[in-house]
Amino acid sequence: MFSKILIANRGEIALRVLRACKELGIQTVAVHSTADADAMHVRLADESVCIGPPPARESYLNIPSLLAACEITGAEAVHPGYGFLSENARFAEILAAHKLTFIGPSAEHIRTMGDKIEAKRTAVRLGLPIVPGSDGGVADEAAAKKIAAQIGYPVLIKAAAGGGGRGMKVAHSEAQLSDAFATARAEARAAFGDPSVYIEKYLDHPRHIEVQVMGDGKGGAIHLGERDCSLQRRHQKVWEESPSPVIDAAQRERIGGIVAKAIGDLGYSGAGTVEFLYQDGEFYFIEMNTRLQVEHPVTEAVTGIDLVNEQIRIAAGLGLTARQEDVRFSGHAVEVRINAEDPATFAPSPGRISYYHPPGGLGVRVDSSAYQGYRIPPYYDSLIGKLIVHGRTRPEAMMRLRRALDEFVVDGIQTTIPLFRRLVDDPDIATGQYDIHWLENKLATW
Repeated sequence: MFSKILIANRGEIALRVLRACKELGIQTVAVHSTADADAMHVRLADESVCIGPPPARESYLNIPSLLAACEITGAEAVHPGYGFLSENARFAEILAAHKLTFIGPSAEHIRTMGDKIEAKRTAVRLGLPIVPGSDGGVADEAAAKKIAAQIGYPVLIKAAAGGGGRGMKVAHSEAQLSDAFATARAEARAAFGDPSVYIEKYLDHPRHIEVQVMGDGKGGAIHLGERDCSLQRRHQKVWEESPSPVIDAAQRERIGGIVAKAIGDLGYSGAGTVEFLYQDGEFYFIEMNTRLQVEHPVTEAVTGIDLVNEQIRIAAGLGLTARQEDVRFSGHAVEVRINAEDPATFAPSPGRISYYHPPGGLGVRVDSSAYQGYRIPPYYDSLIGKLIVHGRTRPEAMMRLRRALDEFVVDGIQTTIPLFRRLVDDPDIATGQYDIHWLENKLATW
């Protein structure tokens, strides 16, 4: 096992990793920008190193500074959390070259799954069900029209190197295809430096279902069930739950078994999430995230398995703590993302928290690095915490979520808590009748 781990991240995920390390008896090193000198993970870590000024490119994305921090503290491994360098294959390679362990998959797997076209090819080879579409990148408009005619409209044009909704356009007819194709390429070039795009059949009322997997890097892999992440705004998740309200035990075992076998065949190491669109009883692969997900706590709640603990053990060569037959699913869990944003306009709301009171009680968990007096900097993601509730049933979890939201107080800034107070009482949410378009359609009516 490692004796010291450097946490190459900030905010609630840095604190989450730090807690797992402490439970394993591992010393921790927190890195921080000058804007995060008073952050909670910095206060609680065994050691801390300032790695640069506020802009992420000069601090949390500054690989030489992170290497220097490892060198001066004697850290043996680096946990990247999510975001920043967590899916940067070059970072993983550089760490290996310096005899440091990257707590995550191999650079090869990060690179393969980070390229959406190559990921789709790999999914086909591994036997995962995919959305009908182009075999690879689409070179020009003529080729795009030919493929669209074959698979049928509407079609979705997506950036090959993209994510977060950038470089993604829908064409409902051939007349719309020209503008959609050109716009998607331009956005892809601007956002990712790569204009490559591919085409898929556009599903009009899908849910977003993802399967959590863990691989030992030696051909062994297990799945930990699914999460339903269909409540999204601008392709960004705001509410996640497990199990999905529309997936039964037989479907879970079927798609989970397919995914676990694929990950084992790939020789994948560590935590990963295979994401699908789900419509009319069918799953369609869209991508794989080669890191820990923001929403991982709902899986921990229903399985009782600590995913960060597993990541660290696997990276240390100790393997998985559970076999597939050991995994048991219990109850229902919901996570909502508490962002420092105006709940109506979603404009960022950085500033000082004048009063902070998180909820508690049975089945309530808050993952947050916020505290009373903390000043939220304007330089990073607006996520300040996650509220996770667990109940024996979905109605009990929803009841617990309603109560916890009423207890949650964050003064001095605006947050998305009022949004979730409205959502938890919506009849469609109560019955689980929503898809990936539901939230944006609902917001347009408020």
